[in-house]
Amino acid sequence: MTERNGTTKESAEVRPAPAGHCDDAAASLGDYRAAFHAGRLAMAVLNRDGLVLTANPAFGELVGADPEELVAATAADLTDLGADPRVWTAYREVLCGRSDRLRCTRRLKHPEGHSVWVEVTVEPLTPEPLSGEERMLLSVADISDRHDLLARLRHLQMHDPVTRLPNRALFFERLAAALDAASFEPAGTGRIGLCYLDLDGFKAVNDTLGHRVGDRLLSAVAQRLTRCAEGTADRGSGRGEHLVARLGGDEFALLVENSTGTDQVAELAQRVLDALQRPFDLAGQRLSVSASIGVVERTATGTTATGLMQAADTTLYWAKEDGKARWTLFDPERNAHRMTRQALSSTLRPAVDRGEFTLEYQPLIGLGDGRAQGVEALVRWRHPQFGTLPPNRFIALAEENGAIVELGRWVLERACHQARAWQLAHPSDQPLFVSVNVAVRQVWDSDLVADVAGILAETGLPPELLQLELTESAVMGSAGRPLQALQALSDMGVRIAIDDFGTGYSNLAYLSRLPVSVLKLDGSFVRGFRSQEHPNPADEMIVEALVALAHRLGLTVTAECVESAEQAERLRRIGCDTGQGWLYSRPVAPDRVAALFI
Repeated sequence: MTERNGTTKESAEVRPAPAGHCDDAAASLGDYRAAFHAGRLAMAVLNRDGLVLTANPAFGELVGADPEELVAATAADLTDLGADPRVWTAYREVLCGRSDRLRCTRRLKHPEGHSVWVEVTVEPLTPEPLSGEERMLLSVADISDRHDLLARLRHLQMHDPVTRLPNRALFFERLAAALDAASFEPAGTGRIGLCYLDLDGFKAVNDTLGHRVGDRLLSAVAQRLTRCAEGTADRGSGRGEHLVARLGGDEFALLVENSTGTDQVAELAQRVLDALQRPFDLAGQRLSVSASIGVVERTATGTTATGLMQAADTTLYWAKEDGKARWTLFDPERNAHRMTRQALSSTLRPAVDRGEFTLEYQPLIGLGDGRAQGVEALVRWRHPQFGTLPPNRFIALAEENGAIVELGRWVLERACHQARAWQLAHPSDQPLFVSVNVAVRQVWDSDLVADVAGILAETGLPPELLQLELTESAVMGSAGRPLQALQALSDMGVRIAIDDFGTGYSNLAYLSRLPVSVLKLDGSFVRGFRSQEHPNPADEMIVEALVALAHRLGLTVTAECVESAEQAERLRRIGCDTGQGWLYSRPVAPDRVAALFI
């Protein structure tokens, strides 16, 4: 029998060989060819050009051709090795002798019409014993059963068992692939959108009705989300896909690949809200839920999966903070403010140790004689990145993360040292007192009484020259430890002032039982005194009543935000004791306070 390459099997078998080796070589070659043709594994022998020299019956059955007809055929075409550029390159490396083996998985069309998953291996054979010709062995193993099993296992691994939606792992895999495709696919929009949501109050469902009902609710929500995604895609441009995934708990994500803009993703978010507003009927239970949704839409170039999810998570938080049951679009400016706020919060404690804070002082002026009676210490943060920051930029943050205790102690100590220095430098029968703001958390999280006593003893400042200001909301209704601390401080001789009086709930009956010395009227009342031509009678009547009440209780009254001589005169006539504001001085450095003693 003559082969397509012109070599006969018979002649190959009887070709002379070196003395002493003919019988062994012929026997070995015969065994090899018998195994090759009888084997169930599809195999073919190739030359260095990738052409079939011979193929066994199993290979012919796999590709639907007689083995004899496959001689000189291109092996890569038969096994789909040229469809993938990476596989094709690796295949050529083996043919050229620069690589020892190629192993890859391909999907082939079976002659009977169905698809077959195969593992293709190409590796060099030892040179032909008689001719010395270099050859390649191509073997193709049917792995369809194993591939299907792995596919089922992967599906289980990558899908949520409750909702049957893609899970977190698959979502991030698809998200990364979508970002790569959107960045390089010329036919796409180059954009990507994301709706990140969680259910409002889902924990209450689990806690009251049990996890079985909770799981049914999650499954029903998943079905509605899927319909929303399909509906939006049907009416959209058709250029992308919407992936719905459960990321965990009651958190879901809807990924819009090749989005056409913000309007498309916002429309999807609104459809989701509308769909979830309809009640759910679950095994006799009629439940109503809502969702908060963070919406992000942007170009894929320069976007990472981590960055996109951080933006979505931030925007979801905004949606909840804004009232829940709504969608909120990512706002770069709002995010920049949040990042700044976070940066400030994280560096507050170290900033105290680094000495980045300083104090300025604003005088408290007697409205009767125009003389300075005291100063209020106001903290400033000289931030190395953001410049000098006023208290409203960081005090609330310090109260949230607890840094207010350390910062407040520093302010108290520094102000008392400064007040003592003024007292010694400018002896007077009426030395200036210093007023220091105290947060209610300082009372709860530290021993404020011990701190004040220790600082006064260390600095030598008389207690009557220290005034502590607490806000009305912090003082009113105080009981237990706060009230005990205020009483101990008052007994020590320290003045207690209620700051921003008139802006809280003003429990006047409780006021008489507090160890308070001073009321500081909020500036909103004083602003009504600005115009003599258009006075606000209501403001004047309220201030007059508050002043009269305070005096009857033995308290003095300070008016904040005094900006004009006219305001000061009207406040003096009403009976206010002291004033504070830009009319007299803006907050100044300690060395400029000396002018007040002249």
